[in-house]
Amino acid sequence: METRDEQLLNLRPVLGQAQTYDQMSSQEFFQNNTLRPILKLQNDLILALFRHYIEKHKGVFYEISPERKMDYIESAIHKDMKFRNILKGLVLGQFTLEEYQIYSADSSAINKRILSMIKERLKSQVQVLSQA
Repeated sequence: METRDEQLLNLRPVLGQAQTYDQMSSQEFFQNNTLRPILKLQNDLILALFRHYIEKHKGVFYEISPERKMDYIESAIHKDMKFRNILKGLVLGQFTLEEYQIYSADSSAINKRILSMIKERLKSQVQVLSQA
């Protein structure tokens, strides 16, 4: 019977472009080997959560200019602590025990990476989000 960790690792997509090098910092290595695959796996759920966030805030996002949409995404993730914590939880829940130990050792820096990557992911898919 597979362990929880094995099942989680088997769910993750394999990313061809996520390369690792000897000179890479441990955070970069963690980002490429753990965070990127998890975010790709969770992409549809991240989009669904952001759409729900938009709806909870009266759908203003759909009526603003593309430039303001970028600011809206930044603001939502930067200022709304509850939303931030939900997004972080989506990623943390996919960690193996070993990955959680790595995360625990430097959670503040890894949280910044997680939220930054989610912001960029949402911004790059703003066209998908604009289709209400």
